[in-house]
Amino acid sequence: MMALPGGRHVDSVTLPGQRLHLMQVDSVQRWMEDLKLMTECECMCVLQAKPISLEEDAQGDLILAGGPGPGDPLQLLLKRGWVISTELRRIAQKLAQDRWARVHSMSVRLTCHARSMVSEYSAASRSSSQEMGQVEKLLMEKCSELSAVTERCLQVENEHVLKSMKACVSETLSTLGQHFGQLLELALTREVQALVRKIDASDNIYTTESTTGNLFSLTQEGAPLCRIIAKVDGVLCLADILTDDSHSEATRAEAAAVVAQVTSPHLPFTQHLSSFLESMEEIVTALIKLCQEASSGEVFLLASAALANITFFDTMACETLLQLNAIRVLLEACGDKQRVDTPYTRDQIVTILANMSVLEQCASDIIQENGVQLIMGMLSEKPRSGTPAEVAACERVQQKAAVTLARLSRDPDVAREAVRLSCMSRLIELCRSPSERNSSDAVLVACLAALRRLAGVCPEGLQDSDFQQLVQPRLVDSFLLCSNMEESFV
Repeated sequence: MMALPGGRHVDSVTLPGQRLHLMQVDSVQRWMEDLKLMTECECMCVLQAKPISLEEDAQGDLILAGGPGPGDPLQLLLKRGWVISTELRRIAQKLAQDRWARVHSMSVRLTCHARSMVSEYSAASRSSSQEMGQVEKLLMEKCSELSAVTERCLQVENEHVLKSMKACVSETLSTLGQHFGQLLELALTREVQALVRKIDASDNIYTTESTTGNLFSLTQEGAPLCRIIAKVDGVLCLADILTDDSHSEATRAEAAAVVAQVTSPHLPFTQHLSSFLESMEEIVTALIKLCQEASSGEVFLLASAALANITFFDTMACETLLQLNAIRVLLEACGDKQRVDTPYTRDQIVTILANMSVLEQCASDIIQENGVQLIMGMLSEKPRSGTPAEVAACERVQQKAAVTLARLSRDPDVAREAVRLSCMSRLIELCRSPSERNSSDAVLVACLAALRRLAGVCPEGLQDSDFQQLVQPRLVDSFLLCSNMEESFV
């Protein structure tokens, strides 16, 4: 991924349906696009009538054979940035192996890539800030310094001298990487700002739709781009789309997808989302409305995923959802197979319920809407296809359903309703039978906690053996007992 500070890859929800224009690219298509940017160095060597290198790793050399189309500075940055990030990583690997010839040749190639990125981006953007100009200069100086020092290393045979020079090369490479990351972030921030301004200024529905799709595709590049979108108040721009009924459902769903990615609890940043609080009530209202009116499962999934992430971000969102009768909307949707028919969607719903269940007022709404029965059903979530992604989603549904039940059972009425619906029997089954929970430790811990909460209110619902093994001991002892339990003992 890009050499931006503080970034890591973020898993995203992949949805079918070209109607939403979601720009998630499958791996084969992405490889074919990247292939246009690469060619083997040996081809150049043959054309110049030079012998092909005998080094086994030489065939991995990549050079740019062609770039993105003219006038597309954002894609140019992403493509060039990927190639330079790859070169930096590979130079560090060869340096660790003391492959000085390879380190030097790759350093020269890195300089060419960096110079091309700077010149091509300058031509495409047609303007540059003073700060970017200073960073570009520092980057090219470090590239030249790296090429020069690695060339000197080729002439040195003394191991002690090489060792000291290796530390110098490593420091230069590190500084070069920092300058590259700084330049790339400045340029990407500038381009993302341009996209946000384009959305704000546009009165054309098609322009807004396509530009929102571009923002969503950027979130697929990982945490660094999500952070940049949040930093330039892209979420506030999307809030205007979500709250404007004149936009199509597809456009609002795509805006919800961007909000879901940017507010993901897995991202290692929150400081740039402070301005999001200003429009949170409007965004939450628009998202629950989108859930209620969704014409397809894809739209509902995107809207509910954004809501689920927002409930992690701030408890005020849970209070707003409670006032908007979100529990009724979500539970009614669970009975609509057109909107909710996959464990991925139920994962989002139970996440919202689990986060809302910390509020005391939530319990009465759950009982009124027969929510305990729905949570009971989620404890029996099973995968249809058996794919790893679907199995993991089912585990999350079971775990969060147990967590929700444990939190809601603070209310004696909820606990008694759960016992009446035989929730305790299902929790015991999940604890004692590893196959029922796909041997998930997370599900086991959640079920033990929920069972103990219910037993505190209605102990008469347990057999003596269940009480002595699953409730009376320390939680860790019950966990060890159940996690080591064989199927033949059940």
